[in-house]
Amino acid sequence: MDEALIRKLEIREAERSDLPRVLPILGQLGMDDGRVLDADAAGFLFEKMLRYPDYRLYVAVVDEFAVGIFALLVMDNLGHRGTPSGVVEDVVVREGWRGKGIGTAMMRHAMALCGEKGCYKMVLSSSRNRSDAHRFYRSLGFDTHGYSFEVRTR
Repeated sequence: MDEALIRKLEIREAERSDLPRVLPILGQLGMDDGRVLDADAAGFLFEKMLRYPDYRLYVAVVDEFAVGIFALLVMDNLGHRGTPSGVVEDVVVREGWRGKGIGTAMMRHAMALCGEKGCYKMVLSSSRNRSDAHRFYRSLGFDTHGYSFEVRTR
């Protein structure tokens, strides 16, 4: 962990003006052949996310340079006696900035947000072939729980 870097790290809700800086980071996820949404489509979806009760994109910045992102949805539940849960998506640290503690800081920030909102759990899914990511999540206290299933609908 780079302590000096982490002291300079700011994690905040992304704003629409951050999109040109964060979209290229999404291209590093290894999905969609590195292609990302164009600016107009991304802006439309970003504004739509803001209309959800509690679905936000977060950006990690160092000296106003975007070095990581994640999305967090806090959803209400009828089960668990109405206790909400958090779902994290699109966790990416910019290439060249990995291994410095940024991902750890982002996930701790997400966990703290979920704690503040009274979530009984925070979950995420990770592609089965991303063993480095799995080690990372386990190091933060994540545990495998059940199975994740998907079905393609188009």
